[in-house]
Parts: sequence; structure tokens; C-alpha cells
Amino acid sequence: MWKIDLDGYYFKIYDQKKNVAGYFAPEYGDIYPAEKADTIIAQMHKRHDTIKSGYLMIPMVKFGIFGDGREMRTEYLIKQLDDIKKRVLRWSDFISNNNIKQHKITISHTDHDMLSITLYLAFSSPLELEKNAIQNEIGKILDLIQASDLL
Repeated sequence: MWKIDLDGYYFKIYDQKKNVAGYFAPEYGDIYPAEKADTIIAQMHKRHDTIKSGYLMIPMVKFGIFGDGREMRTEYLIKQLDDIKKRVLRWSDFISNNNIKQHKITISHTDHDMLSITLYLAFSSPLELEKNAIQNEIGKILDLIQASDLL
């Protein structure tokens, strides 16, 4: 159901409708010398080196209140804030219930009316830097997120 494509250092994740659903950035480890990172990472992918972890960045919550010239009534704002709180609480439960040790929340770089969440994923065994292996592993957590109605 999920499809990924390598785009530089990270993978773009597409849903079944071919919309970008998020991004996965492998944790490549210490790369030395840093000025040769592009070449070294390309070689790591070509050799199908393994990684132990990475970062999954996906949309968290859309506010529906921030926009140039946006006007609204208090009733609308109260409803939006209630909906946002419920969604954030569901995310909090998801993080707790799925043993996600680290996460961070930022304003989306593509939509300033949205928050994105980045989840640190530590794999139970080393994962090959190979498209299908990563797609299968990332697909498991994406399926859980989608089943929780968070994606």
C-alpha cells in the first residue's frame, strides 16, 4: 500500500493515491569526512549497508485557523481547538502504546497551518538500505498510524 522513493539522503513516502504521506530519513551514523557525505551515502545505498534507526516525519494535525486574512467566529475557533486537542491526545496515546522513545513536533515546512511529527524509529535488527526492505519496515508503522486514524 505504501511506496517509497529515494530522494537524496531520505525517502519520500507515498500513499495508495500517490500523494506524499511523509518522509523517512535513515540514521546513517557518523560520516567522515563530512564533505564527502553525498558520495559515501550513495555508496552505502549501492552496497545495501544496514542501518539501526531512522526518522519518520509525517503530518500530525491541521489547525484550519491560520491563514492570511482568515476570519472566523469564536464558535468555530473553539471547535477547532477541541478537535486539535483530541487529535494530539490520540497521538500521545499512540506514542506511549507503541514504545516510541523519541519524537519531536514542528511546524510543517510545507503548510504553516499544520504541525508535523518526527518519530525516532529504532529497528529490532539492522535494516538493509534497500528500497523494499525499508518500504516493508516503514509500512508496518504507517499501517498502525493509519489504523489509529492519525494519517
